[in-house]
Amino acid sequence: MPPLSDRFYAALDYAARLHGGQQRKGTAVPYVSHLMAVASLVLEHGGDEDEAIAALLHDAVEDQGGRETAADIDARFGRRVAEIVAGCTDADTQPKPPWRPRKEAHLARLRDSSPSVRLVVTADKLHNARSITLEYRASGEALWSRFSGGREGTLWYYRAAVEALTAAGPERGSALLRELARVVEELERLTAG
Repeated sequence: MPPLSDRFYAALDYAARLHGGQQRKGTAVPYVSHLMAVASLVLEHGGDEDEAIAALLHDAVEDQGGRETAADIDARFGRRVAEIVAGCTDADTQPKPPWRPRKEAHLARLRDSSPSVRLVVTADKLHNARSITLEYRASGEALWSRFSGGREGTLWYYRAAVEALTAAGPERGSALLRELARVVEELERLTAG
């Protein structure tokens, strides 16, 4: 892969500014750390610059401005990045639709999404599942109050994401998907006892 261009660094700056006041759920960790982790996973698993930029921006539309932000991403970073971000987005309106139907619709779309969307979504879910596992070890059952789906809904969602991504077929991120499945299984075992 060629070196990252100024577009990537502009996207990192843009993402950091968009999410500047945001923190990870229930923590003091700046949200941008998640975006950088997802971009890192994408790059480490064969992603190109557009996919890495989309990883930095994957939550921008649903968390920071909806359709207006989507149009801005298209203008700044191009149609391919905007399409990947759109594929990662489960809602582009406020207020968001109810949690469970929104997640079910997003999972259904994943089965037919591009390999680029699936790579970014897999990296996103893996980083989130790892973070949840670590937080569960530190906080126990109190952790689930941070999530709209609670314990059962959250575990359902991550298992269903693994199933949807697996059903879509093999791709560049297959090692990433195997790791996601392993972490989700670990989280299920950990929380069952």
